[in-house]
Amino acid sequence: MLFNTLDHRNLKRYPMTNTIKIPELSLVVLVGSSGSGKSSFARKHFKPTEILSSDFCRGLVSDNENDQTCSDDAFDILHKIASTRMKRGKMTVIDATNVNPQDRAELVKLAREHYVLPVAIVFDMPWQLCHDRNEQRPERQFGKHVVMRHTNQLRRGLRSLRKSEGFTNVHILTSVEAVDAVEIVRQPLWNNKKDEHGPFDIIGDIHGCFDELVALLKSWATRWPKPRTDLTSPTPQGADYLRGRSGRSRPQNAGRPAAGDEYDRGRRGVLRGR
Repeated sequence: MLFNTLDHRNLKRYPMTNTIKIPELSLVVLVGSSGSGKSSFARKHFKPTEILSSDFCRGLVSDNENDQTCSDDAFDILHKIASTRMKRGKMTVIDATNVNPQDRAELVKLAREHYVLPVAIVFDMPWQLCHDRNEQRPERQFGKHVVMRHTNQLRRGLRSLRKSEGFTNVHILTSVEAVDAVEIVRQPLWNNKKDEHGPFDIIGDIHGCFDELVALLKSWATRWPKPRTDLTSPTPQGADYLRGRSGRSRPQNAGRPAAGDEYDRGRRGVLRGR
């Protein structure tokens, strides 16, 4: 088994997969002990401008990425930048340990404030592996007790990550092979229609008039005229087309967006349908 996805309804673990699907507008929260591979994973799968590292922010405020005394100031900057990016509709990746539920709660709250979907990718690695990696990094010589504490905090909070913390999706990586096999796929939001280029039949205010809307949609199938064969009329072609008299036939796959109020005073609500 490479990695598991945590389901929020029954918290079952699902079979191996190598694909993690992430909404194109999301706050991706990496969760794991120091040395678990979060930063390398982030560099592999995300743009440098999408990644906000707590270590980097510590360096900004103290010239020392390992200075834990400035963590509060560093996270103030991290949250400010994350907030600005989400406000501008940009995917944001938080590269920090995030093993404390209170820290994750702040990030989920921040995402919700900007109507962005929070996603957690969890690196549940053996503490010995993380410690061995840190031993090879001169700037990370802080003892195995730190890694063990991170690992214990993480595993105590695994079940609550999806069930009660508000993450849209939680993906759990449990081995080096799992991390290496991951492919990130960015999914368009349901309301992202950028790939649809028309033509469109624009509907104005519906005001909850369900029956009338259905009648209108049905009438389009029969009311649109056949293509003109007589193009000798002096009427401008643009006006002809707007009146349904152009030499072009209406495409069958025309979109039908509504540009006004969807429900209000109709006898049968559009959203309810009755």
